[in-house]
Amino acid sequence: MTGVIMEEMIMSTRKPRRVTAGEMEILEVLWRHGGVTLSEAHRSLARDIGYTTVQTRLNRLVDKGLARRSTERPARYVAAVSQREVSAGQLDLLLKRVSGGSIVPLVAHLVEDRSLSLDEIAQLKKLIDDAEKNASK
Repeated sequence: MTGVIMEEMIMSTRKPRRVTAGEMEILEVLWRHGGVTLSEAHRSLARDIGYTTVQTRLNRLVDKGLARRSTERPARYVAAVSQREVSAGQLDLLLKRVSGGSIVPLVAHLVEDRSLSLDEIAQLKKLIDDAEKNASK
């Protein structure tokens, strides 16, 4: 999926933002290593990519509010959003794309076309029980 724009919507208290596949790659480095310099981020990527490309992506993440840059030199970058926030945005977008926002077809596919472990089934039941309790409030 490298080079293809993934229109993930990152949900937070602010306006949702699009994140490219390349920006996701950089966010993964930030999550994995905590704070990194531009040079460290460039070295941490699994594939050969231009130094200035990494710099551009880091700057875009800062501009979007998804990363923060320190004032020290060399500047250090840290993620300003959690993996959970990003995952939630990706899953929301996937849900909208494949089932018009309805969760039932997606869950039905996962339950019917995948072998679920007893632990996964128990987790799903708990999620449904919790949802029922919250819906009746």
